[in-house]
Amino acid sequence: MAGLALLFLATLVTPVAEAAGKLPRFASLRSDKVNLRAGPGVRYPISWIFVRKFLPVEILAEFELWRKIRSQDGTEGWVHKSLLSGKRSAVVIRKVRTLYRNAGGDVPVLRAEPGVQAGLLKCKEDWCKLRVGGTDGWLMRNQIWGVYKGEDFD
Repeated sequence: MAGLALLFLATLVTPVAEAAGKLPRFASLRSDKVNLRAGPGVRYPISWIFVRKFLPVEILAEFELWRKIRSQDGTEGWVHKSLLSGKRSAVVIRKVRTLYRNAGGDVPVLRAEPGVQAGLLKCKEDWCKLRVGGTDGWLMRNQIWGVYKGEDFD
């Protein structure tokens, strides 16, 4: 009975992104300083330090409490799962992009340069709704990094 209670409590504190358990999947960095390690544990050397809170990363593998991640530029390594968030974000890629008031591209609301980080609010079909500095707008899915082709969510 005690084991069942512990299992129930564990499910209550498991973030939605963790509960999915599907690999690969996107997440974001929970802190503005995250050590990327060469292996899954503190005994492995730090190979990189991320300094951008909510930067989107792709979770590639899991080992106990450690997650192997990849950043937009292809940097890979291991971070403790407590340093990841299920809050979704995206990065504008390749060139300056125009965000629109509605999916479909009718009225422009904002222009964003490559590398601009945005909150990812939802995606449907070929469009994703982003929040950039307090302004919401829609951008085509293939113009951002942080969401999979065909991945729709609200």
